[in-house]
Amino acid sequence: QVRLVESGGASVQSGESLRLSCEASGLTFEKYVMAWFRQTPGKGREAVAIINSVQHSKYGGSVKGRFTVSLDNFKNTIYLQMTSLQPEDTAVYYCAAHNDPMLSLIPGRYTFWGRGTQVTVAE
Repeated sequence: QVRLVESGGASVQSGESLRLSCEASGLTFEKYVMAWFRQTPGKGREAVAIINSVQHSKYGGSVKGRFTVSLDNFKNTIYLQMTSLQPEDTAVYYCAAHNDPMLSLIPGRYTFWGRGTQVTVAE
């Protein structure tokens, strides 16, 4: 059974940094593409960062240059390092996985989802 558990969400001030973690069980990164999405009330899920087991990555346009996704195969954990956070980054951040090799930014392509972790950025 695949399980994704996010952690690290917090309330921070504008300009600060934060690192999110997603611990995965029931899957191996060799066969899955992992992703971070985020969602605010009333909006659909937005792709933040995608990564595969060989550390190929792709980012959503609004976070390029500020966020970095990484993956630890030994800990079966992916990370999202967020810097220069802005109030518009406030959202629930979700970890997701799918076993298609494509680094897709489309949330509907992802099979497994965590419950999310809240990030709030105050001005």
